[in-house]
Amino acid sequence: MVIRAYNENYISTAQNILGHAVDFSVMTLSITTDAFGRAFSVSSVSEQFADGNPHYIAGMNGCELGREVLTETHTPFNDAEDAMYLDKSPEYWAGWALAFFQWYSRRSFMEILSVVPLSQILQMYTVYHEMDITQFAEQMDALLREANPHTRLKVRRQNSGLSQSELAAKSGVALRQIQMFEQRQRNINNAAAITLLQLSKTLHCRIEDLMEY
Repeated sequence: MVIRAYNENYISTAQNILGHAVDFSVMTLSITTDAFGRAFSVSSVSEQFADGNPHYIAGMNGCELGREVLTETHTPFNDAEDAMYLDKSPEYWAGWALAFFQWYSRRSFMEILSVVPLSQILQMYTVYHEMDITQFAEQMDALLREANPHTRLKVRRQNSGLSQSELAAKSGVALRQIQMFEQRQRNINNAAAITLLQLSKTLHCRIEDLMEY
């Protein structure tokens, strides 16, 4: 079951906007790559972008997006006229690729950038910019899995302060089933919708937050 925040028809536009936002902020406004990455990840802009809010993924240009991120997060900058170039820079590619991976993986920007900072994505340009974007996404998946070996269900359960037995009792999902999900002996993505709903309601999260990507 693949649930993404917005239709595939918008991904190209979203990538272009975030690509220009990174390029403009770094190359024109002289914000360091990771300073912009950190500002973006903690901003409400990144949440709206990830949720597919049309205003952010299609309704503004990258320069406007960059300014909004920096202004909201109180990141000092000396403003300049909009600058968007046909000749795409590595910085543009980093934002472009990040937008695709967020949409593809359904992870939050904060989760992604806390493990793989924007400067590291930028360093991947030489190897991946001429490859199919899915190869970049697969490498990013591998990096995040290495950094977070536990299933998302286990992390959510532990963050909620529940044992497996307590989660089973509160959710009505069999203990053995929860154990198999957490040990990756059973793929939670293939679980019945009612099972996912029971777990998500008990853990106060969205169904998507329990899916493995």
